[in-house]
Amino acid sequence: MSQLVDLVIFGGTGDLSTRKLFPALYKLHKHGLADPLQRIIATSRGDIDTDTFRSEAHSNLQTHLAAEDWDEAIWEQLCSRLHYVRLDAARSDDYQTLGNLLDENSADVRLFYLATLPSLYGTISAHLQAAGSVDEHSRIVLEKPLGHDLASCHQINLEVAKVFGEESTFRIDHYLGKETVQNLMAVRFGNPLFHPVWNNSFVDNVQITVAEAIGVEGRSGYYAKIGALRDMVQNHLLQVLSLVAMEPPASLEPFDVRDEKVKILRCLDPITVDNVKERTVRGRYEAGAVEGHAVSGFLEDAEYHEAEATETYVALKATISNWRWAGVPFYLRTGKRLSRRYSEIVIEFKKLPFSLFANDPNELTNKLVIRIQPEETISLHTLNKKPGLTQKLRLQPVELHLTEDPQQKGVSYDAYERLLLDAINGDQTLFMRRDEVETAWRWIDSVIAAWDEAGPPIKPYNSGTMGPGAATALVAVDGRNWYE
Repeated sequence: MSQLVDLVIFGGTGDLSTRKLFPALYKLHKHGLADPLQRIIATSRGDIDTDTFRSEAHSNLQTHLAAEDWDEAIWEQLCSRLHYVRLDAARSDDYQTLGNLLDENSADVRLFYLATLPSLYGTISAHLQAAGSVDEHSRIVLEKPLGHDLASCHQINLEVAKVFGEESTFRIDHYLGKETVQNLMAVRFGNPLFHPVWNNSFVDNVQITVAEAIGVEGRSGYYAKIGALRDMVQNHLLQVLSLVAMEPPASLEPFDVRDEKVKILRCLDPITVDNVKERTVRGRYEAGAVEGHAVSGFLEDAEYHEAEATETYVALKATISNWRWAGVPFYLRTGKRLSRRYSEIVIEFKKLPFSLFANDPNELTNKLVIRIQPEETISLHTLNKKPGLTQKLRLQPVELHLTEDPQQKGVSYDAYERLLLDAINGDQTLFMRRDEVETAWRWIDSVIAAWDEAGPPIKPYNSGTMGPGAATALVAVDGRNWYE
């Protein structure tokens, strides 16, 4: 019999909880996977009671779920588990009420989900311990961003570790919960077709793109201090890079998988003042049009003087010093107010030495394209004979789809469903380990230090484009192009 879990969500009425966590919990109920949950306790500073919270949750779910997903019977199952506790995370006295509720019919496991400011993680952990609400079976989930540099990340980890052991700490990156990111493991390690060519003898380059059509959308105060490098590259893009590049783990157990990811991050060549101008591009969106709608520039939205030094776009050329990947560039890019929203990984294989076919310039290469969002697909781009009765064989590109359409199969799920389920079940495979996060920050800190000392300057780009022209030049100088 599975252990019963009390899930406590700090920041239970916030944006993340409303848009992601509670819809994911509803879906887990719908899929019949919520049986381990005994209670779901939301906390915030709002002066409301449980009945009011349930009513608001009912309304919010109907807003954020598709109409076809709504089932009043499923809601009743979720509603019966919902509780609310008014709690100011910074006030130690408020934790007693939470502790009293937890002690009533105490569950086997207490899972604390911190959907709050990271600066509160250490405070919340300490107050939970002081209130007697933490035992050896308790777990904690930490949302990103985990600090704003290595020093702040290390401090947060240090404070949390005083209360929760590493085996009980779940650092979340929702990209790791996406179906195609996990499918990458299956493609790499479940198919003898790909494993022999997954190295520098056959791979020419790797491209990882996370493009967003939206702007800062009310986050200007946060973004003015953080920027695209810290917000996206440090976590999402480096996590994806490590999964693409990692060696086969000894097993699929959490420790073995995360061991291999850390090794890759440690092998990343530092970006320094000597190469920062050749390896990085910074951009900031200006006014333009996205999907037919006029939009303003970042500085017009931000209204913060420090935003003058903030990038909303970054492109980098990363290299890995190990036997498998030496000489293979990993091109990373992410930005806001780009032409469209999508995230993908492109594994581009090397060209043949020459072509045997008529009128073939040998410019088309085999590519494995892993689309993470909005749709989740994997396709292999290859060449075959162009149909017809021509005297000479001619080639044409074809695209082989390696994944089924999840919408048609009825198995689509949100990344938070997977990650919440894993946290409930105590599976850390898709969560980040402390040394993994800190190693990523160490690499990012070297980029920021080089920027501070030697540039390059932030390049403007019009909203609705794919970023500054310098990003095109970043790969063009190597004789390559971004895959569009």
